[in-house]
Amino acid sequence: MGELKKKKSQFGIVVSNKMDKTIVVQIKNLVRHKLYGKYIKRHLKYMAADPDNLCNIGDKVMIEECRPLSKNKRWRLREITEKAV
Repeated sequence: MGELKKKKSQFGIVVSNKMDKTIVVQIKNLVRHKLYGKYIKRHLKYMAADPDNLCNIGDKVMIEECRPLSKNKRWRLREITEKAV
C-alpha cells in the first residue's frame, strides 16, 4: 500500500468572495535577492473551495492542497483563523 502524503497548507487573506462556493486567497511572502540581499515582497493568488460561503473579504484563512476541483481550483478552505472587522 502507498503511504499518504502530507497536504500542503498556507495562510493568506481573502481578497474576493464574489463567486459561489469559491474564494480568492492572497499569500504574501518575502524573498531575499540572491545578489543584493535585499528583501522583495512577493504574492500569489489561489482560488480555494468554500462550500458553505463562510468567508468575507479581509478574513485570514488557512487553505490546504487538494485534488483539482475545477479548472483553477486546487485548494480547499481548512479554517478561518481571524474574521475581518
